Amino acid sequence: MSHFLSYHLRLLLFCSRVEQGTMKSLLGEEHSFIIESDDDEEDPTHGDAGAAEEDDGSSSDSSSCATPRARGSDGSHPNSYTNQWPQSYRQSIDILSSVQSPSLSFLGTPTLSRLSNSFLNSSFRGKTPEIISNLVKPLLRLTTSDEQQQQHEDVHKSSQYLLPSKKPSLQQIPENQKAPAIGHGPSPYQQCSYTQGAMNGINVLCGVGILSTPYAIKQGGWVGLVILVVFAVLAWYTGVLLRHCLDSTEGLQTYPDIGHAAFGTYGRIAISIILYVELYACCIEYLILESDNLSKLFPNVHISIGGLTLNSHVFFAILTTLIVMPTTWLRDLTCLSYISAGGVVATILLVICLFWIGVIDDVGFENKGSMLNLPGIPIAIGLYGYCYSGHGVFPNIYSSLKNRNQFPSIMFTCIGLSTVLYAAAAVMGYKMFGESTESQFTLNLPQNLVVSKIAIWATVANPITKYALTITPLAMSLEELLPRSQQKYSNIILLRSALVISTLIVALSVPFFALVMALIGSLLAMLVTYILPCACFLAILKTQVAWYQVVVCSFIIVVGVTCACVGTYSSISGIIQNY
Repeated sequence: MSHFLSYHLRLLLFCSRVEQGTMKSLLGEEHSFIIESDDDEEDPTHGDAGAAEEDDGSSSDSSSCATPRARGSDGSHPNSYTNQWPQSYRQSIDILSSVQSPSLSFLGTPTLSRLSNSFLNSSFRGKTPEIISNLVKPLLRLTTSDEQQQQHEDVHKSSQYLLPSKKPSLQQIPENQKAPAIGHGPSPYQQCSYTQGAMNGINVLCGVGILSTPYAIKQGGWVGLVILVVFAVLAWYTGVLLRHCLDSTEGLQTYPDIGHAAFGTYGRIAISIILYVELYACCIEYLILESDNLSKLFPNVHISIGGLTLNSHVFFAILTTLIVMPTTWLRDLTCLSYISAGGVVATILLVICLFWIGVIDDVGFENKGSMLNLPGIPIAIGLYGYCYSGHGVFPNIYSSLKNRNQFPSIMFTCIGLSTVLYAAAAVMGYKMFGESTESQFTLNLPQNLVVSKIAIWATVANPITKYALTITPLAMSLEELLPRSQQKYSNIILLRSALVISTLIVALSVPFFALVMALIGSLLAMLVTYILPCACFLAILKTQVAWYQVVVCSFIIVVGVTCACVGTYSSISGIIQNY
């Protein structure tokens, strides 16, 4: 009887707190259940309480195409897949991939956010999880119209948050204390249209890889274009496989989640490391690209410090590093994400400039070239493989779609248009410059032409805006590993600065743009784009896979492993020979 009375007294206390407005949203979509903590030494209650985290940086404007990092694919609260490292992957990749992206604070990750104790700690201390979970459930089952109304209200409430009257002691709510969300409709954050999804995909795929496509034809001959088309088809197929993996288990949101579902914790960690190494290598490519193209514009620049003379390549690599380093310290990367979305425009502009120089400025398309250059095929494989290294982002794009059934056609659109741009640049560049084609076709453009300067400056500007967005996922994953006592603003700046400086050191040590790109494409892109999607698909859906799917996936894995081995060996050999 005493337990019964105690239960109802606490229930009345809970209801009075809700009526007095101590909480704006009991089951809010984005915010944790917290109230003032008068006693910092209270023991946590082990029960189910709902909510995700609240960024303690500046308030963020959520993109219509971005989804909260800690949500399940159906809009539910996070499960075991999102509780493990790297928890920051989804948020950071959303910012990298979305044309419209949310703000990002240094302290915006679950491991860096400090949330106050749940109100359940003070209101329901000592109660069982069953009591708590029953309290947060509706008394009557929601109808479809009620669910839609609840979702509509939650969207408007997601930006509201009741701050305590005094600064509380904050700590993150353990994942095992979070209650399941009510309602089973689609997430209100799945707002990406077909066009937005395709634009996000093209923005990811159409990067610096287009600069080396003419050089890839030089290496492998005209027959090498067949490799480009084959890689495009296989990339589309493996992208669809990732979709099936995400749909197989509730709560899968990202590529690391897929690895976790397929191969356990070690699979999650291994895939995460591969993805982060790929992003790190892309940052190295950006610095090499900036150094080469700025040296093309200002070849006579050099500086002497004491007895040390820095040539134009070294000087511009250091200068670029000094420019991009402060952008990695920004608390809000929204501005950079808007600007970097112009990468699609920059890519199209490059193709137009190349066509203009060949036709209007009478450079001409006279070079024929060779049909097949067998010794250069391995390097060409790596360069073409790099062109389709966007699969680490595709699960995020899929999760953000309003209509997920459109994903295969969105993949077809973005890969198809990207392939057309790659092929156009490759054919025009190689026909214009032939066997004198350099690792980046911008280095072949006549310096006296205005259009050439436009193309080069467009090439220079884009990586500067993308550098911080590319390095941030890696930085955030490392920040998660810092002890709580070391998660200070100054330490975060030091960590990110060290990452940037390390990319400079590697870029100066291996200043070979095409060979580094071929190495990334052969080793990392083959894993991320071709091998791992098939392996994960077979591991997760092994009991549901048809025999022909096993054959196709096995074929792709064999092709991927062969290309990875041959291309990696040739790339490393080429780097060694250039020293």
